[in-house]
Amino acid sequence: MGISLRRPFLRPNQEGDFSGRAIMTQSVKGAIAMLLACVIWGFAPLYYSFLSHLGPEEILSHRTLWSVVTFVILIAFTGRRTETLRVLKLPKTMALIFLSGVMIGINWYVFIFSVGEGRVTESSLGYYIFPLVMVLLGLLVFRETLSKLQWVSVVLAVIAVIVLTYGLGTAPWLAMIISFSFGIYGLLKRIIRVDSVVSVTLEVVFLLPFAGAYLWWLGSMPDGPTLALLMFSGLITAGPLMLMTYATQTVRMATVGLVQYLNPVLQFFCAIVLLGEVLTGWHMIAIILIWTALAFYTVAVFKAERSVISTSSTV
Repeated sequence: MGISLRRPFLRPNQEGDFSGRAIMTQSVKGAIAMLLACVIWGFAPLYYSFLSHLGPEEILSHRTLWSVVTFVILIAFTGRRTETLRVLKLPKTMALIFLSGVMIGINWYVFIFSVGEGRVTESSLGYYIFPLVMVLLGLLVFRETLSKLQWVSVVLAVIAVIVLTYGLGTAPWLAMIISFSFGIYGLLKRIIRVDSVVSVTLEVVFLLPFAGAYLWWLGSMPDGPTLALLMFSGLITAGPLMLMTYATQTVRMATVGLVQYLNPVLQFFCAIVLLGEVLTGWHMIAIILIWTALAFYTVAVFKAERSVISTSSTV
């Protein structure tokens, strides 16, 4: 006969304490780390708006350069050198990391471009759509089955894109490129299964020759304050990644996925309130559709997790 375990998540801490206090502390720390990561990503448009006098190619090149510097230091001081050398000897893995580097490079470029062009509202929609793109890619690539709620989410997202295309007279290309480039990037990361800091380090290293070639061709350096802002882009790239990596190790994945919606919410806030972008009625209709889709998606995720917990809690 099955025995229901009422406290399936409790594990002893180093002192053998089963009280759950140590676990709760780790969960709280993970949640705080996750919130900080999302806040940094969410207010990134404000940071890049201070660099809007530069071209997106120059900003992306500097972001790549200073990200390499930051991540190499992280590799050295976090004991990941052995893991990095091991991955370098795996040709198939390196090929996938190169592809993921191309995807994240496209994602970064389009996002930076959207800030310079005053289209953060559209790019934020891309990050709203991203979880639904992942569901669709899971269906196409891994033959994952979708629940009825997930199908409803995907259909609503498609309708939102159609509404924007009709209302604005053109497809929301920035949102679509951002969501699909980030979706393919996430898909590749799922296949690669390498330490996140190591993989991102190698991704930006792959992009470095292109960034270096562009900066050499440009033949000039920005003024001191601008250069200092550009150097800070390395920390803005590495910091949230480290925080999110810690969070995913201590917080339920369903919670991580839910809180990550804070990122596009804050980007949308930046676009309308801080950067003064115009919000059309068509944008509002699309946002309502996407939020409804995300509500269905979130319910589907929590139902799936509850089912897994119920199964694992009965032995």
